[in-house]
Amino acid sequence: MPEPAEQPKKSQMEQLKSVWPQIRELVFPRTLLLATGFVLLLINRVMGLALPYSSKLLLDRVIARKDLHFLGLLTIGILLATLIQASTSFALAQLLSKEAQRVVAQLRRRVQAHITTLSVSFYDSSKTGALVSRIMSDVEGVRNIIGTGLLEFVGGVLTAGIVLVLMLRINLLMTLVAVGSLVLFTVVLNRAFKVIRPIFRERGKINAEITGRLTESLGGVRVVKGYHAEEREQAVFGVGVQRQLDNVMKALNAMSSMGFASTLVMGFVGVAIMYIGARQIVAGKMTAGELFQYTMFMGYLAAPVFQMSSLGTQITEAVAGLDRTREVLNELPENKDPERIIPLKVHGELVFENVDFSYEPGKPVLQGINFMAQPGTVTALVGSSGSGKSTIIGLVAAFYKPNHGRVLVDGVDLSQVRLDCYRPALGVVLQETFLFDGSIRENVAFSRPEATEEEIMHACRIAHVDEFAGRFNDKYSTIIGERGVKLSGGQRQRISIARAVLADPRILILDEATSSLDSESEAYIQQGLKYLMKGRTTFVIAHRLSTIRQADTILVVEAGRIVERGTHVSLYDLRGRYYELYTKQHGVESNFLLETGVDESLEEKQPAGIAGGQEGLEAMRLIRGQGL
Repeated sequence: MPEPAEQPKKSQMEQLKSVWPQIRELVFPRTLLLATGFVLLLINRVMGLALPYSSKLLLDRVIARKDLHFLGLLTIGILLATLIQASTSFALAQLLSKEAQRVVAQLRRRVQAHITTLSVSFYDSSKTGALVSRIMSDVEGVRNIIGTGLLEFVGGVLTAGIVLVLMLRINLLMTLVAVGSLVLFTVVLNRAFKVIRPIFRERGKINAEITGRLTESLGGVRVVKGYHAEEREQAVFGVGVQRQLDNVMKALNAMSSMGFASTLVMGFVGVAIMYIGARQIVAGKMTAGELFQYTMFMGYLAAPVFQMSSLGTQITEAVAGLDRTREVLNELPENKDPERIIPLKVHGELVFENVDFSYEPGKPVLQGINFMAQPGTVTALVGSSGSGKSTIIGLVAAFYKPNHGRVLVDGVDLSQVRLDCYRPALGVVLQETFLFDGSIRENVAFSRPEATEEEIMHACRIAHVDEFAGRFNDKYSTIIGERGVKLSGGQRQRISIARAVLADPRILILDEATSSLDSESEAYIQQGLKYLMKGRTTFVIAHRLSTIRQADTILVVEAGRIVERGTHVSLYDLRGRYYELYTKQHGVESNFLLETGVDESLEEKQPAGIAGGQEGLEAMRLIRGQGL
């Protein structure tokens, strides 16, 4: 999905037309509620006119005639009208405002649930901040359509119409002057809003950029301090704050100009009404009560006009937000792909047949990929950065579909297999471990929330999570912080491995799964991984080539092609690209082994993942001592 800034700008009518089905879906089930709200609003507005309407009676009858008995009746009537107005206002808030908030919450859940079902390619082309805005901000305007916003708009029009009729009955000339001035001011107001709206939209973008950069800076504080980049981050943040300040200044200039214009208009109208009204009273064509009543009605006419302008803006923004929400909801979920119709119990045989893939047209990433991976085997992918290893894994995980060729799982085209059958058979351990801000137990159980405590503890023992979890005061209930910040890299990786063990997958993906571990921890973890890989189809991405010497098949990937394939021994003897990578990486280790007289048979028995040099010898002694 392209970013909002890249989309062609739609007119308000086009936006309304595009979101009308969505509005109808939200409004029609609540027609009775809205009708009730409209009746309550009508009563509310009529009762609100009781006070200005009674002002004429107060002056011309009670005060002029000194009729205190009528004063009591008038007071009771106004109090009763006020009570009815307050009661209808309360009922409107209870009925419509709360329902509007429920709709907002419902729509947020719907958008979030839909976004989680979309393909990885959607996330590749969307910014996280934009998606958060879709979920949290764009749906917020719905409350102005379902709640009191739309009815307030209609009520404002209704109130202005009633007041205008009453004012025309009191004095035609003054009403023409007042309405003419308000119409002129409304035109000016709309033009001012056209200037202000882009400023506020720009402020939203600036705020998002500042917040995003500030979040990154705070999240990467160790990197910032490690490179002594505090002043640079301060400068970047300062530039953003200055842009925000400039935007606020523009908005203040525009709003103060509006305030200046409104003060002039209202002052002109007030002077005109005072002048004309005084002359009408002197001429005997008006009473003082009628002038006072008219003046109060003026306020009730101006307020709805300003209110309608503001609410009109809010409803316009709500329609625009719904339009952006609709764009997301129209994205096809992965599990609704019409091609994915085949249910499958996964055993784990994977075959790539002449697979080509590119993220962008004309820029191939993979070309002519062919290989087979059987259950119970380990397939390792090696090669330089950017060679296409991660893309192959993405195809294995069904994150993408090949542009040409096929990926077969148990003889069935993976692009036709239902994801709710395939994805539960996957287990993933990534180099950059992602943990949630929760307890150790919750993060391990993430792959299988229904797992028993015994199963969770079994997985933790295999991954040696118990070795460090037991040292915390709260044991497995220890809160590890955002992204597991309270743990070391190795501890986070062990939790990730325990999570994969608990999932009991048929297909296992390991992306540098032991990269964050020291040699001793790695020796332990390799045993856990050996247990985990047993009987499963395993794919390993490795940069430390010592970790994949026991792989059944090693695929050397360069520039999107498999240039070599075989076992460690056969590829080493081939003296090709793998030999070049291996000897370059392990030259120091080889020289050390020759100089110290450690025989090659011992090296071959060394478990995958043991580093060279003194650490390697210590780890080998450890394994021998434990009988591994």
